[in-house]
Amino acid sequence: MKNVLHGRCIKCGKTFDAVTDLYACPLCSGIIEIEYDYDYIKHKINRETLAARRENSIWRYREFLPVKEESPPPGLRVGWTPLYPAQRLGAAIGLPRLYIKDDGFNPTSSMKDRASAIAIIKAKEGGFSVVACSSTGNAASSLAGGCAAEGLGAVIFVPRRAPQGKVAQLLIFGAKVVSVDGSYADTYHLSARAIQKWGWYNRNAAINPYLIEGKKTVALEIGEQLGFKAPDWVAISVGDGCSIAGVYKGFQDLYETGLIDRIPSLLSVQAEGCCPVNTAFLTGGELVPTAENTIADSIAVGEPRNPDKALHALRASNGAAVNVSDDEILDAMRMLGRNCGVFGEPAGTAALAGLRKAAANGLISPESAVVCIVTGNGLKDVQNGIKAAGDPLLIPPDMELLEQAFSVKKWI
Repeated sequence: MKNVLHGRCIKCGKTFDAVTDLYACPLCSGIIEIEYDYDYIKHKINRETLAARRENSIWRYREFLPVKEESPPPGLRVGWTPLYPAQRLGAAIGLPRLYIKDDGFNPTSSMKDRASAIAIIKAKEGGFSVVACSSTGNAASSLAGGCAAEGLGAVIFVPRRAPQGKVAQLLIFGAKVVSVDGSYADTYHLSARAIQKWGWYNRNAAINPYLIEGKKTVALEIGEQLGFKAPDWVAISVGDGCSIAGVYKGFQDLYETGLIDRIPSLLSVQAEGCCPVNTAFLTGGELVPTAENTIADSIAVGEPRNPDKALHALRASNGAAVNVSDDEILDAMRMLGRNCGVFGEPAGTAALAGLRKAAANGLISPESAVVCIVTGNGLKDVQNGIKAAGDPLLIPPDMELLEQAFSVKKWI
């Protein structure tokens, strides 16, 4: 890989060859960062070469990805999801220059497809036949779908609380699913032991440094879709910290290669019932594991595995952190749907709830250009979608009763 220099431990600074199964630092257990030869990349890619490309997926950014030149991309089309101007919604929350990045358009309906696409191609490069991970749902779905398309085996560990819509995806895709009667931390630890015992390729984003490289493509797309004019703020919901770290890495790639002139500030949004990353950022202290009390299952990670990169992303981008209640998340689901026609799951709309609060508190100015990343589709968690929207009107097939109901409810 001529574009990749090496992997570097962010804790001790030791560098390692970027081999397929590069995981945590063997010396200090620190997280590995993939570092690139930006001078090489500059000679391969620019605004004009990107504009000429017809590959509308993450593979249009191949020079920024840690894969071999000869490796074919996986079969499912991942990335190049829509970026919608959202003036009505923006006006409603005091941010008229708002854009919605809808990553629910990915193959298994979440941003996690970006990371799984890289995991699958790296597993194939290394000759692995089985890929495994722990997940609250979306990473599992993305891995299972991607493996099914490529003929790889998938072993998935999910906490028992994972929504049935996501578990159904796993089973339909033919994954071997282990439902763990415990927390996400319990689920992760069990998966780690099983992966080590049976020698599967490890898709856990907390230990596999290549997965952030997939997630960062959402930022590469935002940069290009905005004509390489970086927004002032980008908001994203945060669980284990890998997604926000990936967003920062993508903008850093664009900045280091001269495609944008600054890195936007990042807004980390977590649920009040599970906010260890935000608490560490706001207090300046060490990360302390917390309970996992929120309806937003995809960000209900009480013991994050990637807080160091997430905290670095917030500090380096001059970012901010906001916590939101479950009621605020449900309200954001309604606002997003009724003003944009986008159905986001609770974790996906938490970022919008955070933006609304940040704007109300004066943390983000009304003049700011802001992108809100909706990380997952609401059909993954229909139960909470109905909870947010309410029940439909139920009446007998009688026109008079319909007229009476409309009169009372003033629907039309």
